[in-house]
Amino acid sequence: MDPLFLGLDLSTQQLKAVLVREDCSIVHESSVRFDQDLPGYGTENGAIKGPAQGEVQTPVALWIAAFDLLMERMKRANVDFGAIAAISGAGQQHGSVYWSYQAEQVLASLDPGQTLTSQLPPKAFSLPRAPIWQDSSTTTECREIEAAIGGPQILADISGSRAYERFTGTQIARIWKTNPSAYYATARVSLVSSFMPSLFLGRIAPIEISDASGMNLMDVITCKWDNRLLDICGGPELRSKLGPEPVSGGTSLGKISSYWTNRWNFSPDCIIAPFTGDNPATVVAFSVPGDALLSLGTSTTFLLSIPPAETPPKRFTTSHLLSHPTTAPDAQIAMLCYKNGALAREQIRDRYAEHDWSKFNTLVESESLGCNGFMGLYFPLPEIIPPGVNGEFYFRTTEVIPALLGEEDVPSGSQPRMILESQFLSIRSRIAAILPPDSPPLQRLVLTGGSSANQTIRQLAADLFNMKVYVSATKEAAGMGGALLAKYSWWKQNGNSRGTFEEMNAMVDDEKLGMKCVAEPRAEVSEQYGGLIATYTACEERVVQMWAQK
Repeated sequence: MDPLFLGLDLSTQQLKAVLVREDCSIVHESSVRFDQDLPGYGTENGAIKGPAQGEVQTPVALWIAAFDLLMERMKRANVDFGAIAAISGAGQQHGSVYWSYQAEQVLASLDPGQTLTSQLPPKAFSLPRAPIWQDSSTTTECREIEAAIGGPQILADISGSRAYERFTGTQIARIWKTNPSAYYATARVSLVSSFMPSLFLGRIAPIEISDASGMNLMDVITCKWDNRLLDICGGPELRSKLGPEPVSGGTSLGKISSYWTNRWNFSPDCIIAPFTGDNPATVVAFSVPGDALLSLGTSTTFLLSIPPAETPPKRFTTSHLLSHPTTAPDAQIAMLCYKNGALAREQIRDRYAEHDWSKFNTLVESESLGCNGFMGLYFPLPEIIPPGVNGEFYFRTTEVIPALLGEEDVPSGSQPRMILESQFLSIRSRIAAILPPDSPPLQRLVLTGGSSANQTIRQLAADLFNMKVYVSATKEAAGMGGALLAKYSWWKQNGNSRGTFEEMNAMVDDEKLGMKCVAEPRAEVSEQYGGLIATYTACEERVVQMWAQK
């Protein structure tokens, strides 16, 4: 019987399953949409707001019910659970689950004659709702943590990021301060990614290295919990509540519990591997160290797998450094997050191209590179990079010092190309600072997200970044990454204990992984874009100075 590998993705709005063969071809996909399939939990887009200002949470019971329903749907689709050799997956980053002191006993004694829903909530959890990544209630804790450790740069140097409201460290700190009874009733804190394998193991799983680096609690270089940050965020009890030191991908957490073998006929030899966050899982699915990944969804996220180097990469308060799920501590993932992505592009499309992408593309293609000396920076929402900036800013770049213009001074037909160029130049201007010295040029850029289907945007990205652009056939990037992590754990347990993830994937061609080259850079165009990097940087610095004076 050929082995199968199950990747699960617990995102904000749904739980998804991707089942693949050893050659990574997809056997089955299924999902449970929270609002539509489980409306009794009262979520909107997978979450519940309040009661406090900025709080966004999801009932843990909803996620558990989704596992029950997903298994039923896979069974009805005639999935052979007994052929599944390993399970891994991804969880929405920064969500956290709070287990009670009864949890371990409840997990270990699950009755296969009953659902998870009838046995786990509420007694297994000290908090019935999990704070998720959309929560913004911890601004005060962010500033307190940064002050206690010596400032945002010190925190970024240790943990890979400055303090963010959605990060688990600040969430724990707020619960410790505002709800101490719940905090002291908590035996263990899981991320969404470690909550999931706990269900399969019948005991609480450790937190995985890459997802742990999105908590402001772990040293991103040593991949160990940082005692100073633990004390700041949760006092001396927090270390025991987090469990052992974070674990890396490719390891085995153990075999699946008897609940699953008796209820769903999983093999007792099925390996449960560490689950990671959705961003690292996407990197695992679509790229290798030396590749770059650009997600062009509602926000814009640039992820860069950094190969091992003698010196660690530089870290900034405006970007994230994550440990790599399969090659830590030797390699990392650099992440640039922009709040204004598709939202800003769609606003320009609506304003200047009559809500029509075809007209938007025509305007982009009819405008020359550099837009005849005009540049625009667009921040309809307060931006992350550069931090806090809000508004639209226009410049004439033909002068030594770019001249600030009004919107009326800029040709309307230039705006669609201007927004693409400025968004991409912001990223390219930061790539050299992220990479270790003497790194080879990046060769491949993988595009995901809604705009990745736009061929005009694909070609402009290829030219501006000077990389071949690839897209994937599967839309379930995080689930596919989970399936590959499951396969990696199984592969290492079967005679390849010293093998690397890249060596395993080298045996699978790009077509099986669904990768296709859709655009190639034109050398002369890429060279001209290289000359615009300094121009963009000068414009951005001008905007930051103006914003600071407001």
